[in-house]
Amino acid sequence: MNRLFLIDAYALIYRAYYAFIKNPRINSKGLNTSAIMGFCNTLNEVITKESPTYMGVAFDHGLTFRNEVFPQYKAQREATPEDIKRSVPIIKRILEAYRIPVLQVDGFEADDVIGTLALKAAAEGVETYMLTPDKDYAQLVRENVLMYRPRHGGGYEILKEEDINKKYGLRSPHQVIDLLALMGDSADNFPGCPGVGEKTASKLIAQFGSVEELLNRTSELKGKMREKVETAVDDIKMSKFLATIRTDVPIDLNLDHLKITEPNTAELEEIFAELEFKSFANRILNKSEKNQKNNHQQLSLFEESAHKGADTPKFASYQTVETTQTDYQLIDNEDDMRKICSLFNTKQILSLDTETTDINPINAELVGLSFSVEEKQAFYVPIPAEREAAQKIVNIFKPIYENEDIVKVGQNIKYDLEVLSHYGVQLKGQLFDTMIAHYLIQPELHHNMDYMAEVYLGYQTIHIEQLIGPKGKLQKNMRDLSPAEVYVYACEDADITLRLKNVLEPQLKEAEVEELFYQIEMPLVPVLAKMEMNGVRIDTQSLKETSEIFTLRMHDLEQNIHRLAGKAFNISSPKQVGDILFGEMKIIEKPKKTKTGQYVTSEEVLQQLRGKHPIVADILDYRALKKLLGTYVDALPKLINPRTGHIHTSFNQTVTATGRLSSSDPNLQNIPVRGEDGKEIRKCFIPEEGCEFFSADYSQIELRVMAHLSQDPNMMEAFREGYDIHAATAAKIYEKPVEEVTRDERNKAKRANFGIIYGITIFGLADRLNIDRAEAKRLIDGYFEMFPRVRQYMEECKEAARKHGYVETFFHRRRYLPDINSNNATVRGFAERNAINAPIQGSAADIIKVAMVRIDQRFQREQIRSKMILQVHDELNFSVLPAEREQVQRIVMEEMQAAYPLSVPLVADGGWGQNWLEAH
Repeated sequence: MNRLFLIDAYALIYRAYYAFIKNPRINSKGLNTSAIMGFCNTLNEVITKESPTYMGVAFDHGLTFRNEVFPQYKAQREATPEDIKRSVPIIKRILEAYRIPVLQVDGFEADDVIGTLALKAAAEGVETYMLTPDKDYAQLVRENVLMYRPRHGGGYEILKEEDINKKYGLRSPHQVIDLLALMGDSADNFPGCPGVGEKTASKLIAQFGSVEELLNRTSELKGKMREKVETAVDDIKMSKFLATIRTDVPIDLNLDHLKITEPNTAELEEIFAELEFKSFANRILNKSEKNQKNNHQQLSLFEESAHKGADTPKFASYQTVETTQTDYQLIDNEDDMRKICSLFNTKQILSLDTETTDINPINAELVGLSFSVEEKQAFYVPIPAEREAAQKIVNIFKPIYENEDIVKVGQNIKYDLEVLSHYGVQLKGQLFDTMIAHYLIQPELHHNMDYMAEVYLGYQTIHIEQLIGPKGKLQKNMRDLSPAEVYVYACEDADITLRLKNVLEPQLKEAEVEELFYQIEMPLVPVLAKMEMNGVRIDTQSLKETSEIFTLRMHDLEQNIHRLAGKAFNISSPKQVGDILFGEMKIIEKPKKTKTGQYVTSEEVLQQLRGKHPIVADILDYRALKKLLGTYVDALPKLINPRTGHIHTSFNQTVTATGRLSSSDPNLQNIPVRGEDGKEIRKCFIPEEGCEFFSADYSQIELRVMAHLSQDPNMMEAFREGYDIHAATAAKIYEKPVEEVTRDERNKAKRANFGIIYGITIFGLADRLNIDRAEAKRLIDGYFEMFPRVRQYMEECKEAARKHGYVETFFHRRRYLPDINSNNATVRGFAERNAINAPIQGSAADIIKVAMVRIDQRFQREQIRSKMILQVHDELNFSVLPAEREQVQRIVMEEMQAAYPLSVPLVADGGWGQNWLEAH
């Protein structure tokens, strides 16, 4: 059967844009591509999975007849975000390249256009799907007209007549109009009948059949309901008019025009290259290229995705190794190796890369070394598997690697540093990491070499999958390939890295981040490498005991939860928990629901209901234990490296936009701090045999940074005099002597102190502290009364961001905020909060990095054998030899507290123990 898909453009565009609002996709030109990428993904997914015969995309066009009749229609909506305005013409251009018609009629909305065409197509026997998340379309569902609705969290649901009737308790989908007329629609700003929600509206429609019949028979209603309806007669009638989707729009159904045809791949290629949609373009254009080779009738653009191999298309707009004049050499004899070493010795800069057997540097063995000292020239030296022979070749190059007069350039050079260290090589001299350089210049973009080569050099690199195949069980190892198969790929890596260095170096100066790069980030690389190689020791016996205790407690909680519920159910199923708490036990009257009608049982929701029934606290405790078991207690022992007996995390310098380090594989920065159960996990982190655990962390560093930045006299005085800042704040807010402040009042003041500097609202603070808005307002007002310069500083941050487009830390680390001048309050508000947050959090992150570098330098100078093993935001952890205890404590405290000259004391606290818990 022929099938037509009609897409509500703006509904999908807005949905995609807001899905990425906290982490938008921004390309190197500063364009927010979230909406475009989301729309393109949906378009491609539908074409690929559903193979429609026909397709059209409908847009609203101009002020509609609804605005003329009811000027308040949609008037409350905030201005369309500028990024969406910029995206729409690009999306229309993409549709033109796909040869998919844009459908719009002046004075009508997309739903009217879709409604008209859907009914016309259905009458001709074409099965029509309306692709939209908007529930209003349900009124159009009938034979041959269905809703194709995106599900919250992914996927789609197809809604037929019976589905609509069941969902809303109606006899016919057409009654959705009556339902909307009574409920009103806050999104479209039409009133309905005040006080009537979906359930009541559904009951009224079931009783009377339609709004008209209800208004004719209001005498049958009782008490307040009759009063509500009779008072709102005009509003109900107007709401029905506004809710009714028109099916008589002056537009013809032209199925030939809507038929899916071969897209203009050259145009798509050009658009995707401009947008920097590399992986998306490869996926799409690769399929269409294959199709052209096979002369299929149906474009393989619309077929299931095949893996990308050696035939991945090379965009005409990119240079490649085949189209570039290069001198790439395979160096496989000792004489030539010594000759190139002599060449390298005459140079000031050496770009290097390593080919290995593993992406984990702890397990990796060398397969080859690549070098470049001039653009478009590079050398590859294969390394044999046999260790002694491998070491002999590495030793030839060791003097070059350890030459302090030669700058070493790499892409993620920390990896190479760690791999080479296993062969007795120390990478010395100034380091230049292209990945980190790009991160400082454009913190929110991608920093991988393939991406940067395309953006900065107009060059498409050989991708690793072209050598070893796609990820999976059948993927080869680099060791499986001959040097002849590897050398061009390896030489290209070293060459492109050098070329990128030459492009990025002047940009560091332009962005005023040279000092940050050379004085903080690059010296930090070898420090992090040491920490990763040191790893952390785990007490597996202690974890095993903790696992047994937690499992037993979970079993007891499960029994009690089932007893309180009166039946057994799956506590790990959010749906079953919701059905029990709200459907059967009815612990509150109006529980929250998702868009799909499922009860919301998130931790945030259940925490607010903790006092409503004992079962809620038990479910929360059960979930917390299960998470701790799955994430840490049972998982950590499996992550111990059998060769070293330690867990080796990776510290990432280029992930967070604020400059904080992150930790992965595993993430050791998320080990819970609060709660007795979380503490049990910290107890399992232990020092080296015969050593002690030392933990040092900054005291309220972000508030101290705020005091320095704002120069608020009261805040500075509190820190200079050593007052308890939270108690002092509480005393001011609650107007009582500091010694009379209760623990609860201090805790509220503490949450206010940290929340307010990140732009928390009255509503947000009330929600976080579970207090009424009046008390939240009192807290915020009292805070700004005590620290008046803080409010002024916050406004200055926003103004600076509006003026420059970015804010920066003490060390000029920038956070770009393209949405700071948006007319859309939600979008602008998010940028404003970041304008306040970034200088504080970023400066704190920079300070601890400075401390880490200086501590490491002191350890080297004073020949300390104790090791720095972990960094967790404001905290540093060490495994310390007893003989070095006093010296280590002195070094760490001195360097942490002297890392940056604030206007208030920079204070660090330290603790000792046999494990992390005891020490912290």
